[in-house]
Amino acid sequence: MNEIELEFTKLVREYRKTIYTVCYFFSDNPTEVEDLFQEVLVNLWKGFAKFRGDSSPKTWIWRVSLNTCSNVERGKKRHVPTVPLLIDKDVMSVSDEGGRQIKMLYDRINRLELFDRAIILLWLESMRYDEIAAIVGLSTAAVTSRLFRIKEQLKSMSNA
Repeated sequence: MNEIELEFTKLVREYRKTIYTVCYFFSDNPTEVEDLFQEVLVNLWKGFAKFRGDSSPKTWIWRVSLNTCSNVERGKKRHVPTVPLLIDKDVMSVSDEGGRQIKMLYDRINRLELFDRAIILLWLESMRYDEIAAIVGLSTAAVTSRLFRIKEQLKSMSNA
């Protein structure tokens, strides 16, 4: 492996949970999540040589991951639906009360508009408002306002 490949591998290992989290918010189908993950990796690799460090690696990875998953989501409307392979891979365990509550929250989040899902996902990852703003291309004030609206919307949703 050359130096660039080693740097890229290190970066992916460090942020693989972040990439997977973004992919999971776009699909709860394990096969689709794996496909999204691979697509994000391809796009990260394509852009790795051009990454100049204008933002932190974390911000860059979030932005590439969100853009990739958003583009795939938009592209689904133009493609023939696929039939997923059934693999026994439990992404979210609901065997205890905490797991059930997390699952209910994710179910509600998945009913939000795509852009709102991205914003709440970043907030749930404990990112600062200015970091969220940099990733999604809004002002910090707009992120603050949107997050308030999103939280209110989530509170008002039923679990049905």
